[in-house]
Amino acid sequence: MTHYDYIVIGAGSAGCVVANRLTEDPETTVLLLEAGNPDTKPEIQIPADCLKLLGSEVDWGYFSEPEPYLNDRKIFCSRGKVLGGTSSINGMLYVRGNPHDYDHWQELGNPGWSSQDVLPYFKKSEHQQRGADAYHGVDGELSVTDLIAPTVISQRFIDAAMALGYDYNPDFNGMQQSGVGPYQFNIKDGKRHSTAAAFLVPIQRRPNLTVITGALVTRLLFEGTRAVGVEYLHSGMLHQVRVNREVILSAGAFDSPKLLMLSGIGDATHLQSLGISVVVDLPGVGQNLQDHVVVSVVYQATQNLHFASTSSIGEAGLFLHSEGNLEAIPDLQFFCGPIQFLPPGYTPSDFGFTGAVTLNRLRNIGSVSLRSPDPKDTPVIRLNCLQSEADVQKLVAAIKLMRQLFQNSAFDEFRGAEIAPGADVTNDKALVAYIRDTGSTFWHSVGTCKMGTDPMAVVDPELRVHRVEGLRVVDASIMPTITTGNPNAPTIMIGEKAADLIKVVD
Repeated sequence: MTHYDYIVIGAGSAGCVVANRLTEDPETTVLLLEAGNPDTKPEIQIPADCLKLLGSEVDWGYFSEPEPYLNDRKIFCSRGKVLGGTSSINGMLYVRGNPHDYDHWQELGNPGWSSQDVLPYFKKSEHQQRGADAYHGVDGELSVTDLIAPTVISQRFIDAAMALGYDYNPDFNGMQQSGVGPYQFNIKDGKRHSTAAAFLVPIQRRPNLTVITGALVTRLLFEGTRAVGVEYLHSGMLHQVRVNREVILSAGAFDSPKLLMLSGIGDATHLQSLGISVVVDLPGVGQNLQDHVVVSVVYQATQNLHFASTSSIGEAGLFLHSEGNLEAIPDLQFFCGPIQFLPPGYTPSDFGFTGAVTLNRLRNIGSVSLRSPDPKDTPVIRLNCLQSEADVQKLVAAIKLMRQLFQNSAFDEFRGAEIAPGADVTNDKALVAYIRDTGSTFWHSVGTCKMGTDPMAVVDPELRVHRVEGLRVVDASIMPTITTGNPNAPTIMIGEKAADLIKVVD
């Protein structure tokens, strides 16, 4: 049977980073297994085409169970199924989150994860177009750039927010997060710069790295409570491969807990009900699912906004606290872009623009569990979106603010009729109905294998699975709480830090 020093499961935002860093040592062998195919679909490389990737063959295309607080709708849960994972199908926004996010992780019992601890790992990956400073690096593999040709609508959004008194912030990843300004993106030379492009392509000829696509891992192999290998399905045949040092699970917030449970690590009662032999009873596996809830305000545009192929769906943004406290950590994130991000049932116009608002700090906690012992079966996803009425009221206020921004004179020459929610949706009751009828997540799922030392933690601060040897989880599922913003950049950081933690053991 073939042996590797490390087996990395999932070539996504974290897995590609780990594979790159571990194979820097030519004596270290790494097998990288990816369930999806190579990232050859043309739309992947075209930033403006990212919405065309949703639900395609490069997306797992999961759905939640009927959501009780969203009128029993099943919510689409996008996850990349391709080299680069979700970094190959997302909106490419580079948002690190708020320093408080990481200080809070440390306060929860995770030493080494404070904002000062993780900043060097953000900088390590980054090739910042604007140059190096205290917050940014230029020697990394990952391109972080301004848009080549932003549309005029994004500047008008910035103008409108400043007219309402919000401070201009040129860098959401710098000294402070609050304020209005342009987003930066993982785009290079006008093309998407996924972790596959940034971290795998440059090392694809390393003889100590083996990458297998179309490989669905069906279970982890154990001797006692030590991970010794994996079993995977490839081209209709089952294969087993052994590991000398560690298995690194980087399959994401849905599939990492799914694979742990399929392999006997999880809540014993749940596993036994499905006839799965329990290796370790860890009740936190699959719990603590968190995501950002999003609603949209969409207007017709009176003219062509000339949306360039090198752009993305959210060009400019605003971070603020819902109660107007400038010193508080932002709990709302706004996006403005020259596209029509419409809920189902609304008719698009020839041209339009969208303001999307995301609730960054919300009270709902969901879960992931097994539907059956069949590895090909989809996981059971329960988001519990908007179970808190206070969260709904924050979104009501956010829609009102978005409308206020779009009604500012900065938009006068571009603003047509409001498509969604629509001019007739005015009072709070109608806005609440709109939110529960159309609210979704922004596909920012995290937290289901959370890091910590409490009874519901799955991994320790070194990302080792509790009470198991030779197994770590390295992806967004280890976040104990969701970050303030898009979680792709934090997931890349997790991959960087994990690689160093693994090397220390060596």
